[in-house]
Amino acid sequence: MPKTVPEILDVPKLPFIMVDGSGDPNEEEFGKAIEALYSLSYAVRMSYKSDDVPAGYYEYTVFPLEGVWDLLDRSKPSTDKSNFKYTIMIRQPDFLTEKEFERFLEQTKRKKANPFLEKARFEQATEGLSCQMMHIGSFDDETQSFERMEAFCAEHGYSRTSKIHREIYLSDPRKTEPAKLKTVLRFPVKKLS
Repeated sequence: MPKTVPEILDVPKLPFIMVDGSGDPNEEEFGKAIEALYSLSYAVRMSYKSDDVPAGYYEYTVFPLEGVWDLLDRSKPSTDKSNFKYTIMIRQPDFLTEKEFERFLEQTKRKKANPFLEKARFEQATEGLSCQMMHIGSFDDETQSFERMEAFCAEHGYSRTSKIHREIYLSDPRKTEPAKLKTVLRFPVKKLS
């Protein structure tokens, strides 16, 4: 579990199923994108019950939802949620291949009518050197944690390389009061010489 204080880490290449989008995450479209990701992730997870189990399959718990966030227009305030650009994703076990993903995608499309299944892709993502910390509280209060992270980086000889950031959602916002939400915040950094 990540710490509630900033730390530097090197994040390796990991497999994900992803969907790109834009706009307010409180809108229905964002919910449909999340639904598509979970449908695919559970198809992979439950594949041990099928006649065609992926090579190397092992039992695991579906990983938490993650999002990489940016702005469509940097001249607008970062509080304007309609200006958000995102890639939401769920990490996958290392046995999942592109070929297996395509098979699960086709199976899921036959069972569920969700336009975001057409946008889903499988990708190996590398984050590399990053600063992260656990934010506990409302999504609207994340600025305070980002300020702590940036101050930590400055004190330890690192600098943030982009305003793009990643969030890993360890709490379900539909079932958790905002003050108790647990979200891992992460952004890319470089070591200053």
